[in-house]
Amino acid sequence: MTSSGTDEPYGIPALAEALREAELSGIAVPPPSTLRDGLTLAEAYEVQAVNIRKRLDAGESGVGHKIGLTSLAMQKQLGVDQPDFGVVTDAMVIREGEQWDASRLIAPRAEAEFAFLIGEDLGLAPDPQELRAAIAGVACSIEIIDSRVVDWRISLVDTVADNASCARIAYGAFTSASVDVLDALPDAIITMTRDDDVVASGPGSAVLGHPLTALEWLSRAIGAYGERFRAGDVVLAGAVAAAVPLTPGSVYQASAPGLAPVSVHVPLRTQGR
Repeated sequence: MTSSGTDEPYGIPALAEALREAELSGIAVPPPSTLRDGLTLAEAYEVQAVNIRKRLDAGESGVGHKIGLTSLAMQKQLGVDQPDFGVVTDAMVIREGEQWDASRLIAPRAEAEFAFLIGEDLGLAPDPQELRAAIAGVACSIEIIDSRVVDWRISLVDTVADNASCARIAYGAFTSASVDVLDALPDAIITMTRDDDVVASGPGSAVLGHPLTALEWLSRAIGAYGERFRAGDVVLAGAVAAAVPLTPGSVYQASAPGLAPVSVHVPLRTQGR
């Protein structure tokens, strides 16, 4: 992904800077699509790429990718009609039991997802068999999404520009990706609790029919921009159910049969909640 290099008001660099400042300050900005007339999907991914480069230049490391909007529930919730993708860096990962800063989150929500560990480098357009063979592990995960756009007033291009609304991720211990484990994913139900109350639940089939279908889509999508899955990447396949608001002081846990659970304790200081 390359920037257009324009310095016009609310060109690509200006949109990227507005979103980056919103994330750093915790103060949301208007939708990018209202700041740049006719913002295209390709331009939105350019905006995303500018801010990812800023993260990497500041010392963060890429650890994987996320696909979003893969379930009908999430597409309806956010008013879009196709998936999108973003990049995950080490600064976005919450380790089990880790104290983390939520003070600049604006309107955070939690999603239950399957996460995959990639075991070997792949090409730009791996076929389904190659992709399946490269998966080393499967885990339960919680993605904390947040919109740097005011009041979640987003279209597809707005969330794409905002790195697919990714804020933080957490994932449990990976279970070896045996044939049986992968084949069971469409029927495997992830349940997410908040302080032991069930707040979301859904099967793997909610994610484009099969979480591996989501990974196939993602491998092609990033391949179009010259990116590919690499050994060690963690890839989130998308929410199995609609996102739920993040409540300060609560503990969220995602679990599924045969997989280790993952928990996130939300700090009491969470902006806007």
